[in-house]
Amino acid sequence: MSTTFQKFGGFSAISRIVMAFYEKVLDSDIVGPHFDDVDMPRLIDHQTKFISSLMGGPSAMGDDRLRHVHMRLKITGGEFDEILRLLTDTMAEGGMDGDSIRTVEAAFESKRHLIVSPGAA
Repeated sequence: MSTTFQKFGGFSAISRIVMAFYEKVLDSDIVGPHFDDVDMPRLIDHQTKFISSLMGGPSAMGDDRLRHVHMRLKITGGEFDEILRLLTDTMAEGGMDGDSIRTVEAAFESKRHLIVSPGAA
């Protein structure tokens, strides 16, 4: 059985989704400010690998590294929800089927405890 990563077309297809996703993220009043001084091409590359890993592709980042990278950002549960909503919308607009979207949503949600800062307002 093929993974969602393989079914959807691998890195090139995921990269297109991630680029469209970040257009939405940057326009968001809720999460956009987190990205004001970010090297976006580098972030898009990392995020493409991360989303690909959530789809069953090669693993890009271990849980310890994921926690460490996000710790200083003080991400709230509401901001996490906004990112997940924007990602879900972008995957649907990119032609991903409902089952695949739910698979990615569940995998992303499983990383919440690593990304959301405890006690972040």
